[in-house]
Amino acid sequence: MEQVPSSKPPPPPQWVIDLNSPSRPKPRNTNIANPPGYTEAASAGKRSTTSSKTPARKPPTTAETDTLKLKKSWELALAPAKALPMNAIMMYMSGNSLQIFSIMMVFMLFKNPIQGLLSTNEVFRRFETDGTKKQLWLVKACYVLMNCVALALGVWKINGMGLLPTTRSDWLAWETERVPLERAVFAFN
Repeated sequence: MEQVPSSKPPPPPQWVIDLNSPSRPKPRNTNIANPPGYTEAASAGKRSTTSSKTPARKPPTTAETDTLKLKKSWELALAPAKALPMNAIMMYMSGNSLQIFSIMMVFMLFKNPIQGLLSTNEVFRRFETDGTKKQLWLVKACYVLMNCVALALGVWKINGMGLLPTTRSDWLAWETERVPLERAVFAFN
């Protein structure tokens, strides 16, 4: 005898039914108090996000917005200076020999300030308003100065590695020949 397959699918598991059914209302006769800061929903399905005791925050004025923009721009302008101590320690610790690590460190030490100098106006464009335009030039000057100090650190490092032509060579023909102060005389006994 063969069984005829039923056309009715099996009922879904209980967790699927619980998931799809609306949440049951919580009985109010419990002795457990609500946690601090909890407020009941004003209507079913929606929760109140603001308390009736706290007033809505007023939007900031233009002067307050300009002050905040200037503070943020100063933080951005001083960011290269905050990276200098770490870069200086890393340059000192990497040594003066020509290795891939020290070469890559010097490359990054030059790349980041040069990119910063080339994109100075783009970096501070989001802070420019009619109220901050006059004060922003000082911030930009500080940013340029900090990037130049970072470049000076890179020049110090490549000089320590011996990659700067600081000794006399043919292409420095304008330099006078160095005369030694003493001449060595060999004595034969």
